[in-house]
Amino acid sequence: MIRYERRPAIDIDELNRLFAAAWGVPKPGYERVFRHSFTWIGAWDRSDLVGFVNVAWDGDVHLFLVDTTVHPDHQRRGIGRRLVEEAIDACRGQGEWLHVDADEELMGGLYERCRFQRTPAGVLDLTQVDD
Repeated sequence: MIRYERRPAIDIDELNRLFAAAWGVPKPGYERVFRHSFTWIGAWDRSDLVGFVNVAWDGDVHLFLVDTTVHPDHQRRGIGRRLVEEAIDACRGQGEWLHVDADEELMGGLYERCRFQRTPAGVLDLTQVDD
């Protein structure tokens, strides 16, 4: 049985192991992210962190769903959807909207099932240097 918690204490090393397993690389310095988060949700299988999602915000009414992650050994079991639903519930009544950026596969396979609507958006890659 998977246990879900809002704003739990999360060991940074354990979170980075989850990121590395799911995305191929850890996310160093995530302690800074927590200081600017509205909330986050963790999912545990016994004592193992197997899922995570963070909700960033602007300190007012705009909320952003980021870093939705499920360990590859636990995917396709509804954990990602439950993480997103828990995040949505935590945000209700706290802002004007909750935003998520995702590729086509994730948008259609996860986020639309959680009632997100596709919208036009722009993005600028700040890691690219202009010529």
